[in-house]
Amino acid sequence: MSEQRPFVLCLTGSLGMGKSTAARFFAEAGVPVHDSDAVVHSLYEGEAVPLIEQAFPGSTSGGKVDRDKLATMVLNDPAAIARLEAIVHPMVTASRENFLAQAQARGDPVVVLDVPLLFETGVDRGCDAVVVVSAPADIQRRRAFERPGMTDEKLAAILAKQMPDAEKRQRADFVIDSSQTFEHARAQIRDILQKVAKMIPRPR
Repeated sequence: MSEQRPFVLCLTGSLGMGKSTAARFFAEAGVPVHDSDAVVHSLYEGEAVPLIEQAFPGSTSGGKVDRDKLATMVLNDPAAIARLEAIVHPMVTASRENFLAQAQARGDPVVVLDVPLLFETGVDRGCDAVVVVSAPADIQRRRAFERPGMTDEKLAAILAKQMPDAEKRQRADFVIDSSQTFEHARAQIRDILQKVAKMIPRPR
């Protein structure tokens, strides 16, 4: 196993800010990306299903979590959200640690952890640098409403769980402005990777 651990670049951004697109551009640039949302999707079709059904009876069907039913059960209910997170978060953490161990074994110089609630869940403590993807509020709202089933109530509930964008930008090492073209975003990512190549990982 390589002794040198990879530089851990954490990527986050509120709903509709373009984080998933930025993650794809990092992957296109050859950087391994761990996508927490994708891990949750696979858990909702596998390992987490019986535990979630036990905690929220009727939230699964056909061996999968019915995301709409589950969302209805936990929306605006902090205790229910905490119960769900207690099931899912440890599984996502285990997946992330496995990803980092594999990256170290391969000798990857840089990896990206794509974590929607990075600051809110304290995952930023394990990052060497944080990238926040941001866009003006009107663009964010327009993008959010392009998602199926989005309503004012749903958007308000999601944003209430997320740290305000201004605070995220303040805590970031790098900010990607996603309000312009894809090429503009790609150029910012290339610039970040050039800077990261000269940075030293934080001591663990």
